[in-house]
Order: sequence, then C-alpha cells, then structure tokens
Amino acid sequence: MSEVEQYARAQVVTDADVLVQDAGAVPVVLRYDPEGDPRSVRVGLPGPGSHAREWTLSRELLERGLRAPAGSGAVRVWPCGRVQAVVEFHSAQGVSVVQFEAKALARFLRMTYGADGPVPASR
Repeated sequence: MSEVEQYARAQVVTDADVLVQDAGAVPVVLRYDPEGDPRSVRVGLPGPGSHAREWTLSRELLERGLRAPAGSGAVRVWPCGRVQAVVEFHSAQGVSVVQFEAKALARFLRMTYGADGPVPASR
C-alpha cells in the first residue's frame, strides 16, 4: 500500500483572508495515505507564502458527494452540473468553495481504492 498524490486544477472562491482569490484555475493537491489514515483524503489548497491550507475529509464523503449533496461537519460536497463537483470548507477564517472537474476527483478516488488493494465491485 502506497500513498496516492494527484494534482488537479480547480477554481477556488473564498471569503477567508488566507487564500488569494484568483479568477483562474489553481493547482490543488489531493492526497491519500492508506497506512496513516485509510478512511480519509486530504485536499491541499494554495495560499500566499506559507498560508497554504490542507483539509481532511472522509473518502466516503467525497465519493457520496460526487453523486448527490453530502456533508459532514465543516465540509460539504455536491455535484454541480454534469461535469463539475464542488467541495466547500468552513473554518473560523471563513468559507472556501473549490470547484473541480468531477472526473478528476473520480480518478483520484479510483487510485485510492487501487492503493488499498482490489477495487470494490460497486465502484
């Protein structure tokens, strides 16, 4: 079992001071460590200087959110149209909304299941 890391382009909209609002797509890193935390994935958002943020959410929540709105605590995920997915993060600093191509998140999830061993039949 090895760690999975994938970069994806995403649109980031935020009211938090730590992220720079950018009209274009930015690189976001998706990580999965099956040995350290097999139930979670991490999403690394860019920020100015040392203000990059990393969020942890359940792998199952990300998967559910690709099909229908899902949420748990400070994280919400939902499909947006036919090809996009949105991940919304709430913190004391504000709200960050990250819009991905859904196929990039689905590809990442497939890679995480491959890191665990055989992919479940329902995937």
